[in-house]
Amino acid sequence: MTGPRTDAPSDPSRLVRAYYDALDAGEYDRLADILDPGFVQRRPDRTFEGRDRFLAFMRDERPMTDTTHIVDAVYPEGPGVAVRGRLLDADGDELFAFVDVFSVEGGRLAALETYAAADDE
Repeated sequence: MTGPRTDAPSDPSRLVRAYYDALDAGEYDRLADILDPGFVQRRPDRTFEGRDRFLAFMRDERPMTDTTHIVDAVYPEGPGVAVRGRLLDADGDELFAFVDVFSVEGGRLAALETYAAADDE
């Protein structure tokens, strides 16, 4: 994982969709290939510093791994990419809505700011 894979998507919209696909499929090697080594995720409950720390949490520590990210819209204009979507549990029930704002550098995802809202129904 010293450089971007030649088969990794280079278009920012395709890159973020590949992120969710790899995460939902549990394909952590593929996910690692699209994340910059210095990748940082900031979310309401915690911050992950570095690709390895983020991957360790996603692979081994997150409470629910059988989830699906539904991407409702991708906003590719600007210095990064914003995504509006919903996270579903294994039964297809919505857990929460989210907005993810990605920074893209050198064909990889460099940072992610996650904003989430619980379903109030």
